[in-house]
Amino acid sequence: MTKTWHRPTLWLAVVMAVGALGCAVAAVLDGRLLQDVSLWAKPFKFTLSLAVYSATLSWLLSLPHRGRRWTSGTATVIAGIMFLEVGLIALQAGRGTFTHYNSSDDPLNRFVQLTFGTLIPAMFLANVVLALVLSFQRFGRPDVRWAVRGGLYLAILGMASGYLMVGPRRPVTAVDATGREVELVGGHSVGVPDGGAGMPITGWSTTGGDLRVPHFVGMHGLQVMILLALGLAALGVAEHVRTRLVAVAALGYAGLFAVLVRQALQGEPVTRPGGTTWAALGGLAVVVAAGAGLALRRGTAARPPARQPVPQR
Repeated sequence: MTKTWHRPTLWLAVVMAVGALGCAVAAVLDGRLLQDVSLWAKPFKFTLSLAVYSATLSWLLSLPHRGRRWTSGTATVIAGIMFLEVGLIALQAGRGTFTHYNSSDDPLNRFVQLTFGTLIPAMFLANVVLALVLSFQRFGRPDVRWAVRGGLYLAILGMASGYLMVGPRRPVTAVDATGREVELVGGHSVGVPDGGAGMPITGWSTTGGDLRVPHFVGMHGLQVMILLALGLAALGVAEHVRTRLVAVAALGYAGLFAVLVRQALQGEPVTRPGGTTWAALGGLAVVVAAGAGLALRRGTAARPPARQPVPQR
């Protein structure tokens, strides 16, 4: 079967890459701020993240597999939703107002929020369908196959964590870039208001918990798993060992995601882990190291003995 990348997601990756460049230029030319950050910081991060994600989807759908009509159609739906989502984020940035959690009563904002409320669950379900279709068939090498499966489910966990940002909480009044007061229902910070001191580029809070951290880590588990499988292959690690190491890494990554969710919900900055978080990370590191050691040990033990030369008479 011809190996061709999925075109809609590949084109989306190109569009998102160009969009990221455009947002970077806009951030330089447009000095307006939203909660002390450039209006174009959010669309820049979204376009960059989705460029990587859609390029990964395009590549993995090039792997020969059954049900291509299902996977191709589902990925096309995902690409369309991501394009619309980023378009709305850029629209709100151009208007100088908040994209998410915005409860303003103007007609355009109501349309944006209603569209988000429809598109985001649809994209989540489309990713679940894609993961399920690829879970019950053989495609590619075993290590790549399990990297794709594990990475897709990690990405789904990352997407699901986004719903924690819109959970029930007290509305907060903020001022947008036009000077208008906006009531925000929801937010990504825990224990502190959104828009406080944050890390460079990512903007993750350095004073309280931030649910964007596990959201980002989970979303990009797909790339991490695939790169791990390809990297181990490039190093010449045996296929059965690579497969075990990928499985260990996926479980360890899921554990890291769980630790980061707990840390954020506790209102703890990612830059200043508490004692419980350090203990959890240390325990996770020991378990992953032991699993990796066991995978390598079994791989060595399973290696067939070298054939002895037959003596010449």
